[in-house]
This record gives sequence, structure tokens and C-alpha cells, in this order.
Amino acid sequence: MSAESFARRHEKPRELSLQALIDGAGKIAFFGGAGVSTESGIPDFRSAKGLYNEENGEYSPETILSSLFFCLKPDEFYDYYRSHLLYPNAVPNAAHRKLAELERAGKLSGIVTQNIDGLHRRAGSRLCFELHGNVNENTCVKCGKHYGVSIMAQSEGIPHCKCSGVIKPGIVLYGEPLDMYVARGAKRAIADADLLIVAGTSLSVEPAASFIKSYNGKDIVVINKEETPLDEKATLVLRGGIAEIMSKIKVRQH
Repeated sequence: MSAESFARRHEKPRELSLQALIDGAGKIAFFGGAGVSTESGIPDFRSAKGLYNEENGEYSPETILSSLFFCLKPDEFYDYYRSHLLYPNAVPNAAHRKLAELERAGKLSGIVTQNIDGLHRRAGSRLCFELHGNVNENTCVKCGKHYGVSIMAQSEGIPHCKCSGVIKPGIVLYGEPLDMYVARGAKRAIADADLLIVAGTSLSVEPAASFIKSYNGKDIVVINKEETPLDEKATLVLRGGIAEIMSKIKVRQH
């Protein structure tokens, strides 16, 4: 028996708790979806009680939130946008705060999020790649002036800038491409990590879900209330609320 085979046979089994995996990681990438913010009072999209399973009359949410619908029926678009996607009073939960703490400790290569609520940034995270944009960053299509979420939430009808231009939400609509630089940074953050945590996402939205293919590290943790296509490849699968699970993590300096 070789020395290497002997060592493998007699090595102690790794502890596969989330805490142990985080402690042993050099750089962690976090890939999150709507489930990360449900404990902040923001509904998800695809669960049984999610936004996409509500009755919305003649049009589906995917249709309403498309670039074509925005151009053809802007009044209806903005009515839906204000009533279903804006939660200006939502605050970061324990998961957002813990990720910001991990970043400050030098443990994160980046947060890649499908969420548009901006709560990761409000919690203090800077290494944050918002694939689908941010409701807090709205722009006049005519003069380029920027507006926050409060202007959009308080507006009626089609919101206009002082220059008379339409204020467009800072989110990626269906039919629009992802921002090239955000996408590139997100893939790099995932590729640079040796631990990938995937949380609160069904991994059914493309092209965002394909970003995890950039990961070449050893361990994957899935935190989700329901099964995902990644469960079989994961080192550890945890069921439950993400904020509750992440709140128990003790952050140690890198």
C-alpha cells in the first residue's frame, strides 16, 4: 500500500456542517434567488404562493415584465411594477447581514443575485453582482438622470423626469440582455471560489442559472425549501429559511 493510499484510508472524515465548510473555505461565492429575501417580507416568484402563480387577468407576469409590453402598454406595465415589485420598506434580513459580515472578513469572492430589491447592498455588501438589476437605480431614457425607488413608488401612471423623459426601471426585463460587465464579474466571482453556496432559487431562470457552470471548486452547499437540480451534486443540502440558517454562522477572520 502506498503512503498516499494509507493516508487516504486513515484520514478523518470531514465535518460537513455549513459552519465547517465556511471555516475551511478560502473564498466563497454566494448565488442567491428570491428565497433570500422572503424573510424580509418580499414574496418569491415561483413557489405555490409566489408572484407568478397569482391571477393577473389577461397577461402573465412574464408578459407584463417584458421589454415589448413596456413599450406597447407602459401604463399597465407601471401599475403592475409598482404593485408587485416595489417594497421600499423592506429591510435586510439575517442572511443579507451575514453575507456582508463574511465579505468584511475577507471570505467572499462575490454575491451573485437574481434579486432586484437591492437588500444585499443595503446590508453593506460591495462585491455584489445584481444580474437582473436593482429597483433603486432608475434612469430617465432622455437625459440619463438617476432616480431612487421612492420616486417610482410614489408616482402615478407613467413616471416622467423633469425633462419630460420617461423614467425606466433599473431592472432587466424579459427580452433584454444581461449587463455584460455584471455578467462577466459574476462568472469570475464564481470561478474564483472554492465553496459555492446556492440559496433560495429553483435554478429555473436562464441565463442566470447557467452561471454556476463557471464553478470549478470542491464543495457546493444548497439551501432551499424545495428540491433543486443541483441537489445531487451538492456536498451539503439544507432545507429551511435562509436567514435562519445563515444567522447561526460564526464569522472568523480570513
